[in-house]
Amino acid sequence: MSDHSPILHTGRRDLIKVGLAAGAAALLPWHHARADLPPIARERTMILVWGGREGRWVDWDLWNPYSIGSNHQNGPNLIYEPLAYYSAFADKTHMWLAESYAFAPDFKRLTIKTRPGIAWSDGTAFGAEDVAYTLNTLRDLGPKVRWGVDVQQAVEKAVASDADTVVIDFKIPAPRFFFFMTYKYDIGVYIVPKHIFGGQDWTTFKHFDLDKKWPITTGPWQVVDASPQQKLFDRRQTWWAVDRKLAPLPAVERNIWLPFAGEQQAAQALITNQLDAGTGMQPATFPTVFRQNPKIITHTGQASPYGYMDWWPISLYVNNERPPFDDKDVRWALSYYLDRKQLIEVGYLGANTPSKLPLPPYPPLLPYFDAVKDLLAKYDTNEFAPKKGDSLLTARGFKKDGGGFWADAQGKRLNVDIIGFGAAGPAMGPVLVEMLKRRGVEAGMALPPDFDSRFQKGEYDAAIYGHGGSVNEPYATLRLYQGASIAVPGAHQANFARWKNGEYDKLVDEAYVTAPDDTKKLSDIWRRAMEIWLPELPDIQLVQNYHRIPWNTTYWNNWPTEENAYVNGAHWHLTFAMVLWSLQRA
Repeated sequence: MSDHSPILHTGRRDLIKVGLAAGAAALLPWHHARADLPPIARERTMILVWGGREGRWVDWDLWNPYSIGSNHQNGPNLIYEPLAYYSAFADKTHMWLAESYAFAPDFKRLTIKTRPGIAWSDGTAFGAEDVAYTLNTLRDLGPKVRWGVDVQQAVEKAVASDADTVVIDFKIPAPRFFFFMTYKYDIGVYIVPKHIFGGQDWTTFKHFDLDKKWPITTGPWQVVDASPQQKLFDRRQTWWAVDRKLAPLPAVERNIWLPFAGEQQAAQALITNQLDAGTGMQPATFPTVFRQNPKIITHTGQASPYGYMDWWPISLYVNNERPPFDDKDVRWALSYYLDRKQLIEVGYLGANTPSKLPLPPYPPLLPYFDAVKDLLAKYDTNEFAPKKGDSLLTARGFKKDGGGFWADAQGKRLNVDIIGFGAAGPAMGPVLVEMLKRRGVEAGMALPPDFDSRFQKGEYDAAIYGHGGSVNEPYATLRLYQGASIAVPGAHQANFARWKNGEYDKLVDEAYVTAPDDTKKLSDIWRRAMEIWLPELPDIQLVQNYHRIPWNTTYWNNWPTEENAYVNGAHWHLTFAMVLWSLQRA
């Protein structure tokens, strides 16, 4: 079989046509909202689908985003407003609960002014005490909760010097600390109400009691119902941001969030106008959906690639703590066996681009790609070279057994069991398995319902997943491979590859204390880090992640499309509140 022999297309387009044609109108649980809630007309309601496990919300009662098992992507992103929002698409910061901030010249002190006159939904004043309490508690909890390690690394103490002023003293220069706290994609510190969270165990406290109107919020959305079937948010009557002329009161009056129960059901619900926004879909699904409901659009309208390049380039992760994946030569051999061009043709019908490094080629990051151009020529992370892979495995003592599969000196086969989830797992998993098998690597693929838990705990051999790191300078991506960020519960910015290197860790610490706009120094640190990282190849680079989110314009307009890219449009990201206040009734 030649290196470029075609991998058979699975007839994905035909399967989808048949599946949608056969599917009756999806029965969605929003028809059965709580009887005591006032009815709100369909055209004033936003219904979307996302997340869950096997068609159920398993975290329906977790509204404290720091509790173990909670995930801000599943609703808390609407409840906890940030100190500031950042839109990477517009490259713009929107000051929010904070009205200003200032660093000392040595970056060892940060003073934040919070906006006066903001109240939590139970009437208690929001202010500097909430910010100081949040940061001091994260410092004390450290690796027990999300963002604890990041705060503990830098914060000596946070003090509310008056009702609207927080003074944060750092152990080390921390020039990017305010940006770290700012909401963008999946990174940002959730500010919690001290009068509710004080004295609670953050790892177990749920902040959920509908009779008490918990969770409380400073934002425009109140949780009015939550169950394994759905999460409902109703618009509050007033919102401080309207009075300050920072945002309009959202035109959406009720948000209904449904757990994902499969792409065909979601596609059918979009076609029949039972959904306003779906989760990411396969490129092959879109032409059928557009034909059956011309009101469906994406970030790129109805044109390929049906979405925008996310901040999350996707890899085949291998667990660096498990032999033989702890051997860089095995990792490189697996990389050489993968033909990215064919992976994109078969898995994405051509609607994708390869990824060479674990950060997206966004304009502010391009100088960092240039800084390592010669290193990438030497260590080509996209090179398809099966013979090089064979040589590496042979040198490590592997031989082909009677069945044509690589086995070690004890006769144990090199086996790559891949887990995946979402859109990327089904798109690439079967193709990767076939490619590896063709090269003599035993491989298998599964889409386990507990993917997140297994992946975060390191209970995997190989996994298809992305990189939630940098968007405008390289520190956040460097941090993804630092030893200190292994095994942080529920983390988005964590060392999932479980790779460790002491010299690399020192360089990441050096980057942390370097000003984000010092491109010359950061480029030097980045290059030295990549001189370590590239020969090691902790995970195997695959493709960019495109958010292919279907949006329905039957009831709602002003989605963040290519022509109007005010922010990235994912409803699971921390900036989705910006989309909700921008939408207009059709």
